[in-house]
Amino acid sequence: MLKINYDALGIAASVACAIHCALLPLVLTSLPVLGINIINNTWFEVFMILLAAAIGSYSLTHGYKKHHHHKQAIYIFALGITMLLLKQIFHAYQTWFLVPAVILIVRAHYINYRQCRKAAHCHTEDCNH
Repeated sequence: MLKINYDALGIAASVACAIHCALLPLVLTSLPVLGINIINNTWFEVFMILLAAAIGSYSLTHGYKKHHHHKQAIYIFALGITMLLLKQIFHAYQTWFLVPAVILIVRAHYINYRQCRKAAHCHTEDCNH
């Protein structure tokens, strides 16, 4: 059975989002010539945010419920996703929201990963494993 490390996947999605937002406008400015526009494409941006939110929510909820029962990573992740959404609303301050958002999301996945690995797997009545 294939086991997916959702924290690693969440970190990869966050880093991919950061690369898209930071480097894509500089490196791939010729895409509109080819008829491809993902640089300031609101739908693509929203898709990336929703993808990061879905992967992260699953990963952190899984870690919380099945392993460590600590909410710190969930709160940090929620703040990071909120900052990504604010980046979409306040375009003039995109970088000011993007950099801390990515740092917070990656940090949340890292904390979740560490807490899952060191959890004593206390099997309480709310554990389903």
